[in-house]
Amino acid sequence: MQMRARFLRWLVPVLILAGVSGAAAQSKTETAIFAAGCFWCVEEAFEKVPGVVSAVSGYTGGKVKNPTYEKVTTGTTGHYEAVKVTYDPGKVSYRQLVDWFWRNVDPHDADGQFCDKGPHYRGAIFFEGAAQKKVADETKAALAGQLKRPIVTDILPAGPFYDAEDYHQDYYKKNANRYQFYKYGCRRVQRLEQVWGKPTPPPNT
Repeated sequence: MQMRARFLRWLVPVLILAGVSGAAAQSKTETAIFAAGCFWCVEEAFEKVPGVVSAVSGYTGGKVKNPTYEKVTTGTTGHYEAVKVTYDPGKVSYRQLVDWFWRNVDPHDADGQFCDKGPHYRGAIFFEGAAQKKVADETKAALAGQLKRPIVTDILPAGPFYDAEDYHQDYYKKNANRYQFYKYGCRRVQRLEQVWGKPTPPPNT
């Protein structure tokens, strides 16, 4: 009995620590921030990727604190419409997300994206740390050679990210008909096919 009691006193802390370690491993996520025009469309694209935990529409890259949609769309705050992607690096890599980003942006348009023009609609990768910057720079250089045209998409250090208003989150789900009308009417789908060819499935699908 004493031996069993001693064993249980040893075992219980071990099991607790193992549970904590397992939970920590399961909850480990990383973030990536992308701008590719209207954040409704970018959010839809990344939420389709297995391993992506969430994609949140918002504003980044500007100097005004707590910007609103009305202010950002004036083009005077310096912000981009962007999406913060939270993902499980054990299921999808940052490079895979960057490759998917390129398939969802017109890298030749310096004035905006598709039918939406203005500085807040420009394409960009906002990197967090040297490793993300390296991937962004390498893929941009490779694409410039592949497409035989300059790539004007910005690669910038990540700064404060402000979540967009609630009505923008998951807009493509909550207003499916209006969203599809906008997406095709803006010629996003058509232009992406001109640049990249037939659509490809998201990573890991």
